[in-house]
Amino acid sequence: MANVVVSNFSIAGISACVPAQIEDNLTYPFFSEQEAVKFVEATGVRFRRTVTKGIVTSDLFLVAADDLIQQLNWDKNDIDILISVSQTFDYDLPATSIILQNKLHLSKSIAAFDVSLGCSGYVYGLYIITSLMSVSNFKKGILLAGDVSSICCNAEDKSTYPLFGDCGTATAICFDEGSKMYFNLGCDGGGYNAIIIPDSGYRNRVNVSSFELQEFGEGIRRSRINLFLDGMEVFSFGISQAPKTVNELKEHFSLNENDIDFYVFHQANLKMNKVIEKKLKINPEKSLYSLYNYGNTSSASIPLTCVVELKNKLHDNKNFNAVFCGFGVGLSWASCFLNLGRVRYLNLLEL
Repeated sequence: MANVVVSNFSIAGISACVPAQIEDNLTYPFFSEQEAVKFVEATGVRFRRTVTKGIVTSDLFLVAADDLIQQLNWDKNDIDILISVSQTFDYDLPATSIILQNKLHLSKSIAAFDVSLGCSGYVYGLYIITSLMSVSNFKKGILLAGDVSSICCNAEDKSTYPLFGDCGTATAICFDEGSKMYFNLGCDGGGYNAIIIPDSGYRNRVNVSSFELQEFGEGIRRSRINLFLDGMEVFSFGISQAPKTVNELKEHFSLNENDIDFYVFHQANLKMNKVIEKKLKINPEKSLYSLYNYGNTSSASIPLTCVVELKNKLHDNKNFNAVFCGFGVGLSWASCFLNLGRVRYLNLLEL
C-alpha cells in the first residue's frame, strides 16, 4: 500500500448540504413492519435525505461551497484549485468542477477537474488536492465530495434503496506551515463488480433493455441502470480491509492511540462499522456516526459526519487529531491521520 506524508496544508473549514426531503425507513413501503425494525437495528439507518426531481449533486456542491467561501471570508480570486469527487456528475462530459468554476464565480485561472471515486473518495481527494497544492505553490483550494445515490438506486430494491442518502460537501484547504497529513492508500480492482451500475458507461452501453425491471427476490426489483451491491462480499471486504489500512497507517507512521481523539469512518452501515471498531480495539466513544439521520452518503459521509458531530465538540483545541477511513466501491480504501483543531464546521445546509 502507498504510505505518503503531505506537509504544510490543513483543512480550514467543512460545509455540507443535504436535500430537505426526509425519508423514514420505518415507513418504507417494501419492508414489512418487522423487516423495517430489523433493518434499522442492523444498518443504523433510520432517516435519509433524498433529492427531489431536478436537484443533482452539483446543486448541493454549489450551496455548500458558496457558503463555505463566504463564511471563511475568502476572496474567490485567491482560490487556486477546485476538485470534485463524485460518481454522480452532471454529465459524462464536460467536467462538473469546470461548470462549478463558472457558477461559483471563481477565477478563470483556477485548476479544476473531476475524480470518479465513491466511498474512499474523500480521503483520496484530500491526498490529491494537498499533493497538487504542495508542488504547485497553491495556497487555497476547495475539495467537493458527494453523491445523489438515491437516483442510482431503484425505489423498489430494498437491498440498496433504504441504505443510501444524498449529500454534497465542500472542504477548504489552505497553506499551513508545519502541518502534516499522513495517508495510506490502496485498491483491488478484482472486486470491481461488487458495487456496480452494470449499464452506465461505454463497456455496456445503455440500450432499451437497460431500463427493463428484473426480479431478484421479494422486494428487490431493479434494472441494469440501477446500483447493484453484493452485500456479503462488501461486508467481508469492509471488515477486513478497513482495519488493515488503519493499522498500516498507524504502524508505518508510528502513531500512538493516545494521539487519536476521534475516528471518522465511511458510514457504510452500523453492523459493519462496529465490527471494524472491535477489530481495531477502538473505544466506541471515539467513533463518530451520522448513519441514523443521513444513511450511507458515499464520498460525503466523512465530511458530513464531521459537520454534524464535531461542531460542538471542539473549542479551538489545536492538538485535536483524527483518523479518517474510507472504503468501498472499486474496491478501494484510504485512511488519513490529520489535525482538526482549527477547522470551522459550518451549520448543515438544506436544499
